[in-house]
Amino acid sequence: MQKLPPIEKIYEAYSALADSRICIKENTADVVSSDGSKSYQVEWNDNTYASTDNGTYWQGYTGYPVIGVLILQSKLKVDKDIFHYFSNVNWNSLNKKHKRDYHAALLEVFEEKQIPPQDRETIENLTQQVYEQLKALDLKIVRKIKERRTE
Repeated sequence: MQKLPPIEKIYEAYSALADSRICIKENTADVVSSDGSKSYQVEWNDNTYASTDNGTYWQGYTGYPVIGVLILQSKLKVDKDIFHYFSNVNWNSLNKKHKRDYHAALLEVFEEKQIPPQDRETIENLTQQVYEQLKALDLKIVRKIKERRTE
């Protein structure tokens, strides 16, 4: 992988999955933002992915919409039992409040959801494992998937 995302983007993907905000089609997916105000399009061809979310499009890292798709495609293995901890989280608002300090936003989620310290540690360890899997994936992130040829 060319550029890694902040690890907190994995938690944002958990929220999208917990809230059923990802709709996968054949080679595309629609992902609704955490506050419902935007919809992002993810597309892929083999191991090349593109997405209209800011992290993927502008920063060139694997944003949470792509991470969510990778989880649904079983390219990233994750304990789905932790998704519920991240349901109904408005990451957009939290990230703005914390001036894009994604770790501070995550800590606020842990506090608001009253996740006990031992569960936090388990969740963080599981998420680190997902991050290691993401590092190992042979992915190419691009701004746009080239037109597919129809024969």
